[in-house]
Amino acid sequence: MKKKLVSCLISFTLLSSLSTPLLAKAQENTEDIKGSLVIAGGGIGTSNHEIYEKFLSLAGGKEKAKVGIIPAASTTLQSSEKFKEDLAKYGANSDSIKILPVSNHDFSDTQKDESTWKNQVNDKKLSRTIKGLTAVWFVGGDQTKIVDSLRQNNGSDSEALKAIWDIYRKGAVIGGTSAGAAIMSDVMITGGDSLGALKDSLENKENKHVSKNQRSQKEYEPLSIQKGLGFFQHGIIDQHMDERARLGRLAVAAYTSERDKEKNFAYGVDEDTAMVVNNKDQKIEVVGRSGVAVLDMSKAELVSKQKARSGLENIKVSYLSPGDKINYHLKSFEFPKERVETKGFEYYSFNALPATGVFTPYGRLKAYLSYSLVDNESMKSAKSYVYDSKGSGYEIAFQKDNDTNGYWRYTDGQKDDYSIVNVKMDITPKTFKFQPDRKTSLTYKKPTFSSSESPAYDSIKGNLLIAGGALGSSNSSVYNKFINLAGGKQAKIGIVPAASTKFDSSNQFKSDLIKYGVKAENIEILPISNHDFKGTSENESTWKTNMNSDKLAQKVKGLTGIWFVGGDQTLITGSLRNENGSDSKVLQAIWHTYKNGAVLGGTSAGAAIMSNTMLAGGDSYGALSYGFTNTYDDMNQQEGGPAYLEKGLGFFQYGLVDQHFDNKARLGRLIATAYEKGNKNQLSYGIDEDTAMVVNNKEKQIEVVGRGGITLVDLAKVQANDKFPSDYKNILISCITPGDKVNLTTKEIVINPAKTSTRKNEYYSEKVGPNTGLFSPHGVLRKFLAYDLVDNAQSKEIKSYAFNQNKGFELTFRKSAESNGYWAYTDGQKDDYSIVKVALDIKPIDVDIR
Repeated sequence: MKKKLVSCLISFTLLSSLSTPLLAKAQENTEDIKGSLVIAGGGIGTSNHEIYEKFLSLAGGKEKAKVGIIPAASTTLQSSEKFKEDLAKYGANSDSIKILPVSNHDFSDTQKDESTWKNQVNDKKLSRTIKGLTAVWFVGGDQTKIVDSLRQNNGSDSEALKAIWDIYRKGAVIGGTSAGAAIMSDVMITGGDSLGALKDSLENKENKHVSKNQRSQKEYEPLSIQKGLGFFQHGIIDQHMDERARLGRLAVAAYTSERDKEKNFAYGVDEDTAMVVNNKDQKIEVVGRSGVAVLDMSKAELVSKQKARSGLENIKVSYLSPGDKINYHLKSFEFPKERVETKGFEYYSFNALPATGVFTPYGRLKAYLSYSLVDNESMKSAKSYVYDSKGSGYEIAFQKDNDTNGYWRYTDGQKDDYSIVNVKMDITPKTFKFQPDRKTSLTYKKPTFSSSESPAYDSIKGNLLIAGGALGSSNSSVYNKFINLAGGKQAKIGIVPAASTKFDSSNQFKSDLIKYGVKAENIEILPISNHDFKGTSENESTWKTNMNSDKLAQKVKGLTGIWFVGGDQTLITGSLRNENGSDSKVLQAIWHTYKNGAVLGGTSAGAAIMSNTMLAGGDSYGALSYGFTNTYDDMNQQEGGPAYLEKGLGFFQYGLVDQHFDNKARLGRLIATAYEKGNKNQLSYGIDEDTAMVVNNKEKQIEVVGRGGITLVDLAKVQANDKFPSDYKNILISCITPGDKVNLTTKEIVINPAKTSTRKNEYYSEKVGPNTGLFSPHGVLRKFLAYDLVDNAQSKEIKSYAFNQNKGFELTFRKSAESNGYWAYTDGQKDDYSIVKVALDIKPIDVDIR
């Protein structure tokens, strides 16, 4: 049974106006607390050792930790038993971990009737058990069940809750995930989404209690709050922040409910991430894999913009990353010394599009603010939107202010990691109207690029490992796969550095291979480049002649694996092809080793070069709106504009490949290119970051390895309007994840047998609105299709929009006769979906925003 992703609210208090009475504090006199808090945003992976080890360390260490798990939030004991199993896996004594009898309801996966446990919360035996613990953990589910289980009918604390407070004051750690995080603050958010919170609380409607059935008929859910347990006394906590886009909900909750906005921040914790509260030092440390959104509402103002509709202005948004610290008393931040400020040293300079939906590059909040605003010298402000299907909604404007800054570093190898401080956010009511574009003013240019087909080789013995970019050093499944395909730890591997402007990524990859067991003397960075590298005394641009070196070609023929690092893919092709377009001797040698059994691998740019037609520039909106260009403006063009194509190296014989697919939202770019230049009998492949597509040429099959997914685009049944560009019907979209496979010739998709079908067994039954941008839940394409369409009984179709100013596209994703979803838990209890054959229609539109 899957864990419900939205709380089943048994009882709740709706915010009916901006004058909602303040909730009473759960506990006073918290200054003497010696214990700590581990507040996790949900979706903790079993592999997230940082959070587990931090929790056990605060509990007294693996040998001394005595942990009580409170299962009350869940409908089953499964998540409690899984957390106990995980703690034991990390070294805790299983006999010292107890699932405490705290619940107000029966569990569906046991023979007992646990609803009787409600009567035990004042039992002295239970209190004594709790007082002997060094840690308490609250599992996820419905936060109202936790509070109702631990509080008496008159609202007073039970003896069990008093005992938890007692050990917390004396030094125990209190932790929780999802619902177990929501209960940590006095003001406990129990329901709602960003659009619902904004519409319900800022439009000054008369509010009513709404039944769950009524809510399921709406596209949005109003904010509801209740009194929490108050272990954290310094602001409101929200969870699942990034995945469910709850920034708007948190802002409204903080503005309407927090009595001391000038004193406290409000905190939104991402999934697979925790904020660790040290009461003694009055600091919070971010731990895990994503971030914590921090809202400063001290200068926020309610501003009337339209009749009966208001907005919020002067909110300050910060986003902290693992290793960062927050002094909640001083309302200040601390960053690791290796972080580099972006202010005045911005790396990017491109015109970022507004965040409007699943075609938006960097479509989740932290990534969007990082790349599109704070580390982008061309941008002073950026916008996003949220609205219902009738067009009633809000504009969210983000602006650089005097105290705005970003802090960057690499993490987990060479993944970008950003922290952001003091971005100004204004929320303004708007109405949106979308109409078919009957006479476009956009100038769409068809590609003039022509690429002769690479010769097809039926007898290729080697394999390909094509990674979508941002490959983490900790991604053991991808590294081990590459090494095994190269012959194991005795592999002889050459690294092609040409795509990059520095040797950092080549040196990092070599270091990673050594960490995974390959001998250092068997790894060489090959002298292949057509440009100089920064930070070296040698002028590597002289290496251009090496492409026809007999000695280097001979060395390449002795390798069992070749890896192309990321950067600019045109630099790879420019370093391996002669000026007349013919293959150099080194490229011929690479083909020789590949045909005879070597594995070729690459990430980012090293993935782009794998297909015959190479996607080298442009974004989804640019490709659909303007088509293609013959000019290339270096790396900037990789961030936006019309698509730019060149001839790739053609190692992958079965279609087009695109990369950074989830983070840069390149579905539209891939569709436009596949329609204009692809073989419609073949699939096209979009590979997510930290993920690889492994190509077995002998079996003519691919499999997914890593942490994300691969999007498959099938244009075999597409209908297009030849008189109007980018007007498509019946594009088939599939999304597959690790363990899934595809036959390259028949296009048959083989789903991991551990997954169960969602068809006619949908878990959700809710009306959903369009995906509109940074305030829309499930902003990544695969999650959007999974939760809102294939695993939702009410949805037959769902929409998203991509637009800039008054022109754009309506995307309609439909369940087809062949559509299906497949679900399983992975990495603990994270939802993992595969999606098969969802139909997509793309229609050009005019946009009117008022």
